[in-house]
Amino acid sequence: MPLPTPSCERELLHTRTIECKGYLRSDGLWDIDGWLTDIKTYNFPNKDRVEIKAGEALHGMGLRITIDEMMTIRDCVAVTDFSPFSLCGNITPHFKKLIGLRITQGLTKNVQERLGGVHGCTHLVELVKPLATTAFQTLVGRRMGKLSAALKSGKIRKPPVIDTCHAWASDGPVIKREFPDYYTGE
Repeated sequence: MPLPTPSCERELLHTRTIECKGYLRSDGLWDIDGWLTDIKTYNFPNKDRVEIKAGEALHGMGLRITIDEMMTIRDCVAVTDFSPFSLCGNITPHFKKLIGLRITQGLTKNVQERLGGVHGCTHLVELVKPLATTAFQTLVGRRMGKLSAALKSGKIRKPPVIDTCHAWASDGPVIKREFPDYYTGE
C-alpha cells in the first residue's frame, strides 16, 4: 500500500537509498553487504569537489560484515566512493573495530562505543542497524530450525522472538499459533 497522496504539491529535494543484501559464502560464513547513497535534485557548491551536481551522489558508502552462525562479526570492510569531504574515506579502516561484536541486543550501544563521534563515520555507522536486521533475515531459516530443536530439547526455555514487536506479542495470535506453549493470552 502506498503512502497517502500528499495534501499539497511538493518538490523532491533529497533521496537516501539504503540497500542491503545477504549472501551465503562457500566457506560457511555469511556476507552482509550494505550501501548508502544520498542524492540531491539540485546543484550545489562544495569546497572539496568544487560542485556536486543534481543526481550525483553526495554520499556513496558501503559496509560489508562477514558473520558466523552465532551472528558474530568475523570481518568488516568499509568503503567511501562519494563524500562531501576528501578526508571522509580515511576513517574506513576503523570499521575493523566491529570484528568480534555479536548481532544481538546492545549492538547499537557497542557500535557507538567503538565508532561513535570522531571515531567513525555517521553514515557508515547508520548502516550497521539495517545490516544487522538483514543478517537476521538472511539466517532466519537456519536459525528457526535450530530454535525449534533447542526448544524441544530444553536447551532454551523461551523463543527469543517473543515480545520483540507487535506481531510477536506473547498474547497475540502469532505466538498462539507458532508457540502455543508460550502464549499468555486468554
